[in-house]
Amino acid sequence: MTGVSALAVTTTGTTGAGSTTDTTSTPSAPKDQMGKDTFLKLLVAQLQYQDPSNPADATQFISQTAQFTVVEKLSDLSTLNQQLLTTTQAQSAAALVGKTVTWTDAAGTDHSGVVTAATLGSSPSLTIGDQTVDLSAITSVTTTPASGSGSTTGSGSTSGTPTA
Repeated sequence: MTGVSALAVTTTGTTGAGSTTDTTSTPSAPKDQMGKDTFLKLLVAQLQYQDPSNPADATQFISQTAQFTVVEKLSDLSTLNQQLLTTTQAQSAAALVGKTVTWTDAAGTDHSGVVTAATLGSSPSLTIGDQTVDLSAITSVTTTPASGSGSTTGSGSTSGTPTA
């Protein structure tokens, strides 16, 4: 007889000599979650120790395999989403170089300055003057006027620059 749960496999069977064996194994899944390896071990144990006179239902096996595939693909999708988020944050940080930004520090004080560099990685940060600021702390972004090209007006046009 085989008892299968999400966290343990208990099997009882007979050996060739007629003696009864009891085996219990508990997977070491983090945070009480079943991983891919644990799922496959449980599935193999279930098939290995099934009663030959009453084998597992084929539709149940297919259903479990399909559920495993869905969970695996969702895990892959989660990984891809995290990579996409990291890439988007890195691009956002790089695009802010040369822009004037406002940020709030840990004390709740607002600061402003021109971004001189961006540090990319899992948690992008910006160099503003002599300070390093996390991208998540930025509250506003404005375009920094280039020196010698005139000043920006409220309408978005630049004075002193000929129009074509």
